[in-house]
Amino acid sequence: METALYLLPVTLGETPIERVLPSYNKEIILNIKHFIVEDVRSARRFLKKVDASVDINSLTFYELNKHTLPEAISDYLRPLADGHSMGVISEAGCPAVADPGADVVAIAQRKRLKVVPLVGPSSIILSVMGAGFNGQNFAFNGYLPIDPAERARRLKELENRVYQENQTQLFIETPYRNQKLMEEILHVCRPQTRLCIAANITCEGEYIQTRTVKEWKGHLPDLNKIPCIFLIYK
Repeated sequence: METALYLLPVTLGETPIERVLPSYNKEIILNIKHFIVEDVRSARRFLKKVDASVDINSLTFYELNKHTLPEAISDYLRPLADGHSMGVISEAGCPAVADPGADVVAIAQRKRLKVVPLVGPSSIILSVMGAGFNGQNFAFNGYLPIDPAERARRLKELENRVYQENQTQLFIETPYRNQKLMEEILHVCRPQTRLCIAANITCEGEYIQTRTVKEWKGHLPDLNKIPCIFLIYK
């Protein structure tokens, strides 16, 4: 196995590993002893899910999240510089995509250390695939503002980009605020604008539906506390 910083995708929920991750990923994981992770507990759980025989106590974990000091991140790559492969694991999906893992990947690139992204599920890509929207020009915008007035303005900005740039717009919300966001989309956006609601992607109860704003009114699903991604297009 080539020495590198391996970006290791994680299931998006309790989906069986074999449904969404190739067996090659397991081969790589079992040869790595140093992991940069968003959360140590969930990373340990994922590794045990990959192979129950993994000796967790023999592994070294470096936590990388919003609480990690920037000056600490560079030191995390010391094992890689010394010739030991490392893995990056996020909470769900692909590391370094809407994920703090991007910071350590940027450092690896600056240091000319080899980076290898592995295949796995991305809610962003899978939702674009399932929406029926423009897959050649799209933008992921992360979380919208919490303030209602600012959020309404941002929604209008994104909708204008849909019509002016022919660009699919994606965004997410904290799961317990899904219902409120869906209601605001229906209030702010044009009746003919299409909204795709994609929830529990690759998991039990997967829900991916596209309708116009007008068609959604009075028919919104109950997706409170369920991981969702929202897409709008003309």
